[in-house]
Amino acid sequence: MVFAEKYIIRTLVLLALGVLLFFHYPPLHGAPTRSTVEASAIQTPAVAVPEIPAAMPGEAGAEGHKTQSAHQSPKSHHIFNIHLIPVTNSMISSWIVALLMVFASLLFSHSLKTGKLKSFTGLVEFAVSFLLDFFKDLIGNDLVRRTFWFLASLFFFILLINWADLIPGVGSIGWGMQTPDGFEITRPLFRGAAADLNLTFALSGLFFIYWFFLAIKMNGPIGFILHIFGPKGESRGVMYVVMVVVFIAVGFLEIISILVRPLSLSLRLYGNIFAGGVLLETMMRKFPAFAWIVPLPFYFMETLVGVVQAFVFALLSAVFIMLMCSHDGEHEPSSGVEEKHAG
Repeated sequence: MVFAEKYIIRTLVLLALGVLLFFHYPPLHGAPTRSTVEASAIQTPAVAVPEIPAAMPGEAGAEGHKTQSAHQSPKSHHIFNIHLIPVTNSMISSWIVALLMVFASLLFSHSLKTGKLKSFTGLVEFAVSFLLDFFKDLIGNDLVRRTFWFLASLFFFILLINWADLIPGVGSIGWGMQTPDGFEITRPLFRGAAADLNLTFALSGLFFIYWFFLAIKMNGPIGFILHIFGPKGESRGVMYVVMVVVFIAVGFLEIISILVRPLSLSLRLYGNIFAGGVLLETMMRKFPAFAWIVPLPFYFMETLVGVVQAFVFALLSAVFIMLMCSHDGEHEPSSGVEEKHAG
């Protein structure tokens, strides 16, 4: 009970930080649009509003119109401004998912206190327990108590934004223009958030900040440096001097590896989700007469990909934390994790 409430509070803080970090990024790239074919196949009403130039700050009107209206543009589309900050369609999608996640967390806490919605609480408890057991076996009890709230929040948030991209209407509701083939969406209101480099960079950047402060907290500034550059093992004499030189050189390679990790995390997630959107768009346009049935196997595949990518992101984050923060012999026995949380 106490553990659930702490998890909810920390999840709210994490989502607030992630949204703020994502909010301040300039638009980079977004997912491909699913336009006329999907709209006709799933019979989702499109808002047939004439295309209005939506130039970003500093862009010329004509050029901005061309950029925002390009069919299947890899860039996220500008929707409106909050003061001088542009808000894109992928940002709107991510905010909706974040609000739903916050609402689900509050509903779960309320259900635990009142004893209602047992099916919902059972499903959440099963998912959380599965992740808790997995990460406990991977990184140990001590790190699980410190980091599970962060790792589980990453997993559920990425999972939900990946699945939200498959909801009918994402990419097929928005502004566009009339063409000989029908009404074509050129500026969708919603887009897959994980197929926008803004969000994946924000998540990986948030992880890097969290990882750095956790590493400093658990190792100390001196221990952090020694963990990277210090010699391992128990060499003596001349061999010790040789090992010091070797591990200093290895330390510089480790620094490069650490700096590359956020980039690899963001590009892996972005590339897989973006490719899935391109695949669905291609299959719908390849067989327009059977657009209602041909993409179905690929929708199931993308549902699985959404789970895998969320799991991989959280798994790699846990491994990176373990490599820096775990110490042999310091993990507590397997039993007692839940009792410590309840205390």
